[in-house]
Amino acid sequence: MARRRRRRQEIPEEERLKTVRIERIVAGGRGLARLPDGKALMAAFAAPGELVEVEVERIHPDYVEGVVANVLEPSRTRAEPECSLFGKCGGCQLQHLEYPAQLAAKEGVVREQLARIGGLADAPVNPVVGADDPWGYRNHMRVSTGRKFGDAGFIHRRGRGLLTVKKCPIADPWVNSILPRIQGQVRGIHQVQLRRNAATESTLVAPALEALPGESGQDHYTEELAGRRFQVSASSFFQVNSAQAERLVDLVGNELPRRGRLLVDAYAGVGTFAAIFAERFERIIAIEESPAALRDAEVNLDGVGNVEFRRAKVEELLPALAEEPDVVLLDPPRVGCAPEVLDALVALAPPTVVYVSCNPTTLARDLRRLTGEGYTLEACTPIDMFPQTAHIECVSRLTRAAAG
Repeated sequence: MARRRRRRQEIPEEERLKTVRIERIVAGGRGLARLPDGKALMAAFAAPGELVEVEVERIHPDYVEGVVANVLEPSRTRAEPECSLFGKCGGCQLQHLEYPAQLAAKEGVVREQLARIGGLADAPVNPVVGADDPWGYRNHMRVSTGRKFGDAGFIHRRGRGLLTVKKCPIADPWVNSILPRIQGQVRGIHQVQLRRNAATESTLVAPALEALPGESGQDHYTEELAGRRFQVSASSFFQVNSAQAERLVDLVGNELPRRGRLLVDAYAGVGTFAAIFAERFERIIAIEESPAALRDAEVNLDGVGNVEFRRAKVEELLPALAEEPDVVLLDPPRVGCAPEVLDALVALAPPTVVYVSCNPTTLARDLRRLTGEGYTLEACTPIDMFPQTAHIECVSRLTRAAAG
């Protein structure tokens, strides 16, 4: 079934251009301003404090979307974007900000979401963990292809048309070495996946391409993280920023107990956390539903005798779990935890919950439920896994006093 394309909204001439003062950056990387009638305006590519003219793109009942058309009073934190496609490509939202300003904006978003959605006005949010190099980090990319000419690139941020890309400034150098070689060579293919790990020099290009004989068509490649090697299939998830992934592991390790009886590793993927932290626990139950990830995990946990993988949806298995874990580690997708998962956590009442989130909005929603059921948020640390973009990762620790 073809995806229905959203029709472009016709904006009345008198509503097409608005002059506003930007208050701050909000979730999604847009600048928030207020119109004279009090309605919120969300402006792409704005910086806090700026006076800008915004071209209105869509009017909703309670807010307006637009894009900065002219900067009347620029912020001192405004930067010249590295990419000529910035503003057209949908991949990056923050290249117009100096990197320290990006970090400040992301920390502000986390605090705002936890307060507004999570009801945690004084949440213990630590300073954001920034990247040493905010460029050339992304070692996994999916590029779209043109049906007519076989070009490779990214979809326009408005969802219309392909932008041919021969170099991406946030991409790993190896990815950028491949992009020019496949231009005009991928007709008839929906997407091309490019993955590489610098430590192992292992690569994956899927599907197999005539333009890259002998260099494509792999069904897996090898990642290295925290001194361990991991098999990762083409359809399995793994972090795309190797340097920041090391810091993410350190953050999770700091929040987990040094020793424990039973850890439930929910959304366990290819077994990354289970393998790295296996020595801390007497036993680990790892839950994952993806067949490909489970096949990888079988390889990655070979010789690790205290980890038991169970193939299931977390929302189906956790409520039926007979064991009583002392720690639950959550690493859900962007949609966060299903209500059944939160219900099960409340019923199981593990003393410690460590929550790895890639979406502050759903994190705040889930923390609201857990803190309302007796848990205390001890710490929340944002980490910038995706510089130049609006995406934000967080590691949070919740504890619960023993009953009685």
